[in-house]
Parts: sequence; structure tokens; C-alpha cells
Amino acid sequence: MRILGMILALFLLPTPAAAQVVLSFYSHELGSSFPHAFVVLKGKTEGRDVDTNFGFTAKTLTPAILMGSVHGVVETSKPSYIASSDRQFSVQLDDRQFKDVLAVVERWRTRPGKSYNLNKSNCIHFVGEIAQAVGLKVVFEKALIKKPRSFLLSLVTLNPWVKSQ
Repeated sequence: MRILGMILALFLLPTPAAAQVVLSFYSHELGSSFPHAFVVLKGKTEGRDVDTNFGFTAKTLTPAILMGSVHGVVETSKPSYIASSDRQFSVQLDDRQFKDVLAVVERWRTRPGKSYNLNKSNCIHFVGEIAQAVGLKVVFEKALIKKPRSFLLSLVTLNPWVKSQ
């Protein structure tokens, strides 16, 4: 009887809803608008709607970004920017992965000093770290560090279960 009671309790007790969040990786080919690689999160988790995006770029866009490190910033883009960008692929997240993505975003948001470097710490490194946080294989090839679309498509090749869009 006790076992039957425990089984019933498992089915009758409210449980937190599993995340139903889709993480999409976008590229925006080179131009005067930044970031050129970013992620979009949409869905539901823990009873709340999720509809946001994150990218990493230089805080001020000046020729100084060509010379070395400058102050970086995590920012969200307007819907019109997202609409004019290319979604390369998407993955479904569980609750842990969703939290891991937010942890990466917060870590990059709070990096001290001059955190943006065109060759060592740019938008591609940011989305690459997010991809790693959700279990994707990532290789930061030097030839792709300034090529957002090509970098994201390389992730599709490295992770054959991910389908490009």
C-alpha cells in the first residue's frame, strides 16, 4: 500500500515544467552593424516566457578595435536586426542547458577591463562558448574567427545531428 501511495504521489504532485527553449545561432554578414554572430532564445522555462537575444561586440566602434583590446559589451539586438540576419541552426535546450547559456552570457557581461579583441575575444568566441555550454563540439579555427557564417556552418559540420536552416 505504501508503494502505491508513493507512485500516486509522483503523478499527482506538481512538478516544474521542463524547459522548452530553442537556442538559435545567427550570423549577420560584415557591415556597419554589430554583432555579426549572436544567439536568440525563445520558448518557455519554469513557467515564464523566454524571448531574448545576446551578442558580444566592442562597446565603441572605432579604429581602435584593429589595434588591440577594447571595452566589450553583451547586447541585445532589435527585432529588425534579427530579421535581417541569417539563422544558421537551432537546438532545443533542457533546463540545465538554458541556465548554462545564461551563465555564459553573465560571465561575458561582467568581464573586467578591455574584454573585446577582434582576434582573441569577439562575437564568434562568445557564440562558440555558448555552443560549448550546450554540448556542441567547437573548433576555433583561425581562418574562421572573423567569418561568422562560415564559423557557424563549421559547427553544423562538427555536430552532424544539427541541421542548418
